[in-house]
Amino acid sequence: MISSVRGPVLSALGSTVVIEVGGVGLALQVTPSTALTARIGAETRLSTTLIVREDSLTLYGFPSAEELAVFELLVGVTGVGPKSALGVLAVLSPNQIAQAVNTEDDAVFRKVSGIGPKTAKLIVLSLVGKLAVTAAPAGPGRTAVASATVGASVQTALIGLGWSERVAAQAVDEILAGSADFDAEEAGVAAVLRLALARLGPAQHAGTANAAERR
Repeated sequence: MISSVRGPVLSALGSTVVIEVGGVGLALQVTPSTALTARIGAETRLSTTLIVREDSLTLYGFPSAEELAVFELLVGVTGVGPKSALGVLAVLSPNQIAQAVNTEDDAVFRKVSGIGPKTAKLIVLSLVGKLAVTAAPAGPGRTAVASATVGASVQTALIGLGWSERVAAQAVDEILAGSADFDAEEAGVAAVLRLALARLGPAQHAGTANAAERR
């Protein structure tokens, strides 16, 4: 079992990141936000799991052990394959998934491409009691001014994933203006991209352009 991979990033194309390990380039399937933050030539470390099929060996990578643990729980649910599980993590953070499960809110899972009503309910039923919710920080610690750099990066990523510049810009603007307590720079590119994908839904999430190269 390959539990983690560390090395320089050779390429980041769509939902695939290639990392060089011992002179060998290993292709890992990742979320769009992980691919977006992977910088060519920079060393990175991803927690991994290997999915073995009759006709393929596919390595999935995650920036944290927490995301990996949630992924493995999701693929254990009947009807949820690796692609769908990765899709859930592209839209929702581990904490948001835990909150949805603990409040029995299956609607959030139906926003993910490939997840229907029955499967969404199965996710909730199967994961009850298996995920802990991390408490949000108290107090108005976040500023009302969002980072323009984060917004621009997310907009570029959305365009690379198939949305038009106008739609991408509108989604980012709505998120950044949505709350006076939301600090995009503190939240980070990955978190803002998740919010944008959740807002736009799966309908046009079909592009395969290299989001990382378009940063």
